[in-house]
Amino acid sequence: MNSTEKQIETAVLVALTTPRQSEEKTTEYLDELEFLAETSGVRSIKRFTQRLERPDLSTYFGKGRFEDLVAYVIDQDADLIICDDELSARQIRNMESAFEERNKEVKIIDRSLLILNIFAQRAQSVQARTQVELAQQQYILPRLTRMWTHLSRQRGGVGMRGPGEKELETDRRIANDRITFLKEKLEKIDRQAVTQRKNRDRMVRVALVGYTNVGKSTLMQRLAKADVFAENKLFATVDSTVRKVTIEQIPFLLTDTVGFIRKLPTMLIESFKSTLDEVREADILLHVVDVAHPGFEEQLDVVNATLTEIGAADKPTILVFNKIDAYKPSDAEQFEAEAQQVPVLDFLKNTYLDSKKPKAVFISAEYKQNIDELRSALVELVREKHYQIFPNWLAEPLLRPPDSDTEGWLDDEIAKEAKAKKES
Repeated sequence: MNSTEKQIETAVLVALTTPRQSEEKTTEYLDELEFLAETSGVRSIKRFTQRLERPDLSTYFGKGRFEDLVAYVIDQDADLIICDDELSARQIRNMESAFEERNKEVKIIDRSLLILNIFAQRAQSVQARTQVELAQQQYILPRLTRMWTHLSRQRGGVGMRGPGEKELETDRRIANDRITFLKEKLEKIDRQAVTQRKNRDRMVRVALVGYTNVGKSTLMQRLAKADVFAENKLFATVDSTVRKVTIEQIPFLLTDTVGFIRKLPTMLIESFKSTLDEVREADILLHVVDVAHPGFEEQLDVVNATLTEIGAADKPTILVFNKIDAYKPSDAEQFEAEAQQVPVLDFLKNTYLDSKKPKAVFISAEYKQNIDELRSALVELVREKHYQIFPNWLAEPLLRPPDSDTEGWLDDEIAKEAKAKKES
């Protein structure tokens, strides 16, 4: 039992409270960081915070607080220190050196590296694994000074000019070569993906977007009636999943995409460009929000900011407020709802519908509550786009007998048009 317990790495979480980040926000971010650590298989044992104007350039924390952190980690024999903010190579070097002086080996990682580790665990397809490795190499490159213990050595011998090539320079060259190779490999995969998406241009495309762990995969199971992997962990979905769905004899493609998160590493956004193309090229977005999460409004803003960054913010969108079964209203909301003699959820629903935000639907994907209402709202948008692609869908009903297989009919029509274009 002792040996088994020791295999589970333990971590101390660290974060700063700054003028731009309140204590409440720091606590919320640390809750999410702990969930990230748990998803990665690490058990958090303690949190260390400090109020500073800005992170210390040498050790992130101030000198006194950092000494407290070092003493606790050594006393508890912790394996990792996980920082909520991105650390520089200098900060990592100085923090690790402080432990080495005390004969203690501790891994220092930040939020970005933790997210990259989770993506590496979750990636299944060749494309996703290549994207994750590229992001990892781009993260490691500027931090190579602490990846090896032999950086002072030089490599000499036949064919080497001058005194030799330093190991650090060699490592950087190898990393750069690997990055170049991975980018070329991704470009080839991207070209194949573009061809696949072009083959689907004749169908309406709907993409599920949202913060990580808001229930997108569960919702896809309900809408597509398909066996899609879903789990109560962050980034359960890394690979895009596409399913063909038919509602009221109108077929469309439904795509489950990777979830967004605060402080998403920029190298991940760059390397997952082709995956995000599924969102960028979609006709309709289902923006799923965990209404039971206390910070769901900020999560909504994070997703909207990411959509703006990738150029997908102006698409027809339905706000899907999920997990109404777990929602707990505040005292003020409860009081106002009771004063109006309406259920709290109806009160919130009317509030959002009366605003200038996209159409909102409140559901519980887990317990299949209000799924029919979502289907009705979705089919309105899909029908409008579908008739733009097939203007004769209603005008020529004889083309598709009522008893015929709508999906098969559509596939046949697409095949006929493709053949005609090829012959011409």
